[in-house]
Amino acid sequence: MKKAVLLLFLLTLTFFIGCHRHRSNDNLVEVDLPQIQDSGRIVALTLYGSASYFLYRGEPMGFEYELMQQFAKSLGLQLEVKVAKSQSELVRMLQQGEGDIIAFNLGITKELKDSVLFCGDELITHQVLVQRNGTGNHKPLQDVTQLVGKKIHVKPGRYLDRLNNLNKELGGGIDIQVVENDSLSSEDLIALVAKGEIDYTVCDNTFAKLNKTYFYNLNINLAISFDQRSSWAVRTTSPLLAEAATRWHEENSKSADYKRSHKRYFEISKQIQLDPILSIENGAISHFDQLFKKYAKEINWDWRLLASLAYTESNFDTTAVSWAGARGLMQLMPLTAKAMGVPEGKEQNPEESIKAAVKYLGLTTETFKNIPSDNERTKFVLAAYNAGTGHILDAMALAEKYGKDKNTWDDNVETFVLLKSKEEYYNDPVCKFGYIRGTDTYQFVKDILNRLEIYKEKIKK
Repeated sequence: MKKAVLLLFLLTLTFFIGCHRHRSNDNLVEVDLPQIQDSGRIVALTLYGSASYFLYRGEPMGFEYELMQQFAKSLGLQLEVKVAKSQSELVRMLQQGEGDIIAFNLGITKELKDSVLFCGDELITHQVLVQRNGTGNHKPLQDVTQLVGKKIHVKPGRYLDRLNNLNKELGGGIDIQVVENDSLSSEDLIALVAKGEIDYTVCDNTFAKLNKTYFYNLNINLAISFDQRSSWAVRTTSPLLAEAATRWHEENSKSADYKRSHKRYFEISKQIQLDPILSIENGAISHFDQLFKKYAKEINWDWRLLASLAYTESNFDTTAVSWAGARGLMQLMPLTAKAMGVPEGKEQNPEESIKAAVKYLGLTTETFKNIPSDNERTKFVLAAYNAGTGHILDAMALAEKYGKDKNTWDDNVETFVLLKSKEEYYNDPVCKFGYIRGTDTYQFVKDILNRLEIYKEKIKK
């Protein structure tokens, strides 16, 4: 009997040790590079954001995401991405073994140095004043002392905190306008500066640099804070992984893949240069009108609407390639083009592009079949074509949650498309697809429908 009890105890102890063999005394998961390589995959933890990770037209994108893809490939591993809702949650998920590496620029602080191993490329960031480039006698501010007497619009949070501290350092005089409007994000404030509706706002230099690709007239040269260091991170029990990430970053920073990714997010203009004056001669919109007429019938669309969509996407340029990799007349993303049957190498063929786009539009229309109004449904389909269906479904869920009509676009679902660039909304439990630059989608729908009215006035159906 005693032997049986002893055997049972030893088996139980062995099982207990086996279940916890990957945990150290401080309760950290003990998984390093060899174990990760044995598993064949690496799990990256990140946050949604315009520079880190987001879904665009159904495809994952983001500068940090692309770097993580390159790192995983260098190790011969498959990449899996998990998204946290905050930086503190990133650290918690890492320590509890839900991921192997934080692929997000985490602020290097004394407190965190005790919790994680920082690794990879050390990014130096600071806050900058966002203003317009000077014209005539109006020159951009070049020194923080020139902020005295200037009106600066800023959202509550760390940017406001920095401005308040700077105002004290200067002895007061900065006209700080706190923007409490829930529907306005930092991206929106940058857009307002570019349009001349406000003169100044504040954001991180990396975020400012990315947004400058949307607005050529921005000046982001004036730093208003001290430097903050940030980098990727791993558990303290993963020194070999940390070493590999740091070494890879050092070697990869001059590679063609790295340069291509950096250019995609921080250099290439995100705006299509559209002709300022539409050329509508002899009842024709473009060289592709017969193709628009042929394929629009398949989804019961006005061919002029399909033409307006093509103009907005590519300015009728069959060779167009967007910053995101969308190609051809209808700017289909590579995976979408393939799924819709475009033969390899034919992505810039106008008929193949239109045919595939119409097929995709038909499938998207089916997704929104429960919207009673045909006109309303068209707006949803256009929005989904621009952003991806998932983001529009998220916006519909938010609209319903906040008492709006989920089947109406204007002043209802479009409002939440705009709000999905804000953390508190894209992290809402009803959302499944995270961050999106909603202003682009909002304007996309308006531009296409406004141009359609012009076409209707000028050209018979």
